[in-house]
Amino acid sequence: MDRRMIADFIRRLVRRRAPQPVSRSTSRATRPVIAPQPGSVAERAIATTTVLPSGRLRACARTARGVGRLAAITVWVPLSVGFEAVLLLVPGTAKIRWTRMVWGGLCLLLSLRIRVVGRRAGGVGGRRARQNGERPVIYVSNHSSWLDVPVLGTVLPSNFVAKGDIEGWPIMGLVSRIGRTIFVSRQRSTTGRERDEMLHRLMVEGDNLILFPEGTSSDGSRVLPFLSAFFAIAKPPRLPPGKGPVAPESEAEAIAARPGMTPLIQPVSVVYDRLEGLPVNHARRPVFAWYGDMELGPHVWQLVKWRSMRATVLLHAPLDPDDFPSRKALAQAAWRAVAAGAAELRQNQPQPENETAYACRPLAGMLPQDLERNRN
Repeated sequence: MDRRMIADFIRRLVRRRAPQPVSRSTSRATRPVIAPQPGSVAERAIATTTVLPSGRLRACARTARGVGRLAAITVWVPLSVGFEAVLLLVPGTAKIRWTRMVWGGLCLLLSLRIRVVGRRAGGVGGRRARQNGERPVIYVSNHSSWLDVPVLGTVLPSNFVAKGDIEGWPIMGLVSRIGRTIFVSRQRSTTGRERDEMLHRLMVEGDNLILFPEGTSSDGSRVLPFLSAFFAIAKPPRLPPGKGPVAPESEAEAIAARPGMTPLIQPVSVVYDRLEGLPVNHARRPVFAWYGDMELGPHVWQLVKWRSMRATVLLHAPLDPDDFPSRKALAQAAWRAVAAGAAELRQNQPQPENETAYACRPLAGMLPQDLERNRN
């Protein structure tokens, strides 16, 4: 037997023992398919069913969600603001408390949850509180979106100081006036009058104020430098050498001259850190940010189509203006606190949870300290 015959024998033996490929159709177990009976309801339902692609179905659901929310907001805002207009005639703090209900309801309709970290300085305010010596508070916050207004309005019992341009807007102007917003034009000719109005609201009416010292809104990735002019109400300019203090000309100036009645400054950091349960990164920050020449309508429409959102409000330790030599030093200290806190929240760093609450569910902005005051 030569070598060729031996090699041919081994080749045939290997071919016989090699496993044959099995097709997928024969390897799977077949199941009987039960077809609906002709003329039955099931057959008609299958014939009339239109299968949409998953992307198209998701887009339809988002559109329906946005339309539903806009419809609910259209009903809630006029009714709640109309009731607030009636409360303007009622003395006391009812209008201040109801304003928090208005903003809290708006956040609820937007599925915007609010996490509060820290403790708010000051109370609800009001005339009686000022007469009893409760110190006024000015909250200074970073500003990246129109959402900052309902978020801070829910957490902080106070009034906003806004640009005078908003007063002329068709709907927002009316809502802001009923909400007792203070409008400033930032012109030298009106600076004295606007300062007197803010001082009267702080000292006589008993309102706390919310300021956005950046002067404009940003893209949410950083905090712009604070303008020291916004701190003039808390840190008046120094008198020239040799000139004594001027006698108070109004009730507000008389109250402000009392010891311990200088408004406290509490820095506040606001960051939108959750979108549909996931952390917000740099790519998704434009979902919330509204700045520059962006139009409000398209931004609102894109926002209301998301399923859920969350904002975190970090309340820093209050600053006493008497501890700082100038307005510039006070503005710089407030900016450092707000910028550092916002950076920590953007990086999703853990925060202490002992003073944390979801502010707009269901107590309309009440924090744990509000419940403590009510018990006392």
